[in-house]
Amino acid sequence: MLHPFDLEFGVRTSGLVAGRSLKTGHLHDRHNTAYYGVAPSVLRVLCRRWQASQPCASIEEFTFIDFGAGMGRAVLLAAEMPFREVVGVELHPVLAKIAEENILRWQEAGRARAPMRILCGDAVEFAFPRTPCVAFLFNPFSGAVLRRLLKSIATGFAERSGQLDLLYVNDEHQSVLQQHARFNRIYSGQIPRSRKDAIADHRILANQPDGEYASANYEDCCIYRWVGRRNCSLPVAGVDTSIHGVKKESELSQGKLRAR
Repeated sequence: MLHPFDLEFGVRTSGLVAGRSLKTGHLHDRHNTAYYGVAPSVLRVLCRRWQASQPCASIEEFTFIDFGAGMGRAVLLAAEMPFREVVGVELHPVLAKIAEENILRWQEAGRARAPMRILCGDAVEFAFPRTPCVAFLFNPFSGAVLRRLLKSIATGFAERSGQLDLLYVNDEHQSVLQQHARFNRIYSGQIPRSRKDAIADHRILANQPDGEYASANYEDCCIYRWVGRRNCSLPVAGVDTSIHGVKKESELSQGKLRAR
């Protein structure tokens, strides 16, 4: 069953692939959650919230990096905005290949406002550019891998206060960020899916063979800003206590999505 996003734009980002089916032989395979494309309405709202949070530079100076890019839906959506560059990092070679094909279609259709590329590899080993960066996560892996990624960020951005923001959808492991002294939370809340996205996602998940994953009509989301060696405290901005949206699987005592 195809998501309306794919039907409208002629790309391939639909479907659910359980984490156990995403084996590559890499040490981090066991930390995969699942592949599932982020709801376009959720990512667009979260990006608007980020832009309103007074980032350190204009969007044209930022590199957008999607960790666990899967088939590349978030990469395509980010490229609708004028980032300096949009990069998708995906461990599974088959998903990375599909994402590359989707990028070509996006560019040929003239929808890309930013350069785009896919890297097939481990998120922890990604070499961050010297530009300001916004990292995107749609619950792609466990807290163990997230901790390793944050360690890499701490090394690369030690003297670059404010130059990395992290956007996290389906934020199952937000506690890892909360415990990190050099990240400040600038947003936490529930972002509703559009009616179109909610209907499509419910239909797609209703057809999964094992019934492991479930969906509601919102996503729990957060935004964190790297503060480096500065020990400052920012207020939590825009905390949304709405109860409309996509329920996380942990709340239903079922599996988690490897959302991308």
